[in-house]
Amino acid sequence: MKSYIIVGGSHGIGNALLESLVKDHHVINISRTEPSISHNNLTHHTVDVLTDDLPDVDTCDGLVYCPGSINLKPFESLSPQDFRDDFDINVVGAIKTIQKYLPKLKSSTNPAIVLFSTVATKLGMPYHTSVAAAKSAVEGLTKSLGAELAPKIRVNAIAPTITNTDLASKLLRNDKMVEKITERHPLKKFLEPTEVSEMALFLLSEKAASMSGQVFEMDCGIVSFKI
Repeated sequence: MKSYIIVGGSHGIGNALLESLVKDHHVINISRTEPSISHNNLTHHTVDVLTDDLPDVDTCDGLVYCPGSINLKPFESLSPQDFRDDFDINVVGAIKTIQKYLPKLKSSTNPAIVLFSTVATKLGMPYHTSVAAAKSAVEGLTKSLGAELAPKIRVNAIAPTITNTDLASKLLRNDKMVEKITERHPLKKFLEPTEVSEMALFLLSEKAASMSGQVFEMDCGIVSFKI
């Protein structure tokens, strides 16, 4: 039984991943709220990753950092502090977490780190300047850290398009908006959390043993195609 740390496993993609992993592995969830499920293989720590000390663990075979932000505002309405806040939750929180658990990851066999970006780093979209800037830093972190930790620890990121989570609820708040977003994607769909969590599962597994420093776009065609 392997041991995985998920930061932000109470909701959305992190929760979908937690529910998949906890059946066969020990999962340590770190988040401000407790997950809705309980399981003998689940250990929860109520922690604000930016302000609180992170808990000590005995082992860590994989680390997934899920927290993010969708702070969509016109550039003129964003303050420097807005950019700092988005950078903190997306980048600084990930750095703090990785540095905390890096010694345990180095002691594991075939360990992996999974981070999250967004399609907005590749596709210029209005009102995305703050989140795109922060997630672009996540992608830089993924590549540079993957090089630094090779060959011992693999580091990859997933860049999803709109995903049906609480974080994106304002973008999917009525049928008209759902229809509009669906039509914008060449595959005529957007993502469900389980789809993204399946990719995270793959990247944590030994099936992805040859992959590191990669950013995997799950874009439903919106970045890749012009149709």
